[in-house]
Amino acid sequence: MAFQEREIKFYIQDLPALAKRLQICGADLTRERTLERNLLLDTADRRLKHNGSLLRLRQDDRARVTFKEKTRVENGIRARTEIEFTVDNFAVAQKLFEALGYQATLIYEKYRVVYRLGDVEVTLDELPLGNFVEIEAPNNAMIEGVAQMLGLDWPKGIAINYLGLFDLARSKLGLCFNDLTFENFQDIKVLPGDLGVAPADS
Repeated sequence: MAFQEREIKFYIQDLPALAKRLQICGADLTRERTLERNLLLDTADRRLKHNGSLLRLRQDDRARVTFKEKTRVENGIRARTEIEFTVDNFAVAQKLFEALGYQATLIYEKYRVVYRLGDVEVTLDELPLGNFVEIEAPNNAMIEGVAQMLGLDWPKGIAINYLGLFDLARSKLGLCFNDLTFENFQDIKVLPGDLGVAPADS
């Protein structure tokens, strides 16, 4: 399925409080807390990365392939064309991409809880870098409306993706590993300032 992805994310200090606010606002819990493991795939010369595109194989409660085109930023909101489909077997899909000349260049993990408010999807994400909320909707006005409903400070919205934040953390903290996994960060504390962000729920 291909669609136009529009989203913004915010750094959050208190995820349980935000979850409670979502429930008060009438949001439906559509997926319980689930571990996501993602493989970023690219050619040996990193052609996709240089073009600003992304090819990802994700395993959570199902296996999915996602391709995202280069991002545009509109009023702080990330917009890009996304193509996504489900596959029956994660390992077989990885072998297929390897046979086509793509290889895993990076692994990243997060725990995600998913809520819906009408046509708006709100995800609560726990990463090795910290906690975030991501709001995705068909248009910018709906995204801004839900952010306001949740009491989030709009100017503190983050327009770069988690891999971009990881690059900032690696540079700031002098990290030498390549994968954004909980194991790699078990003895490392990342502060909002290391990512160039500020809590939107303070």
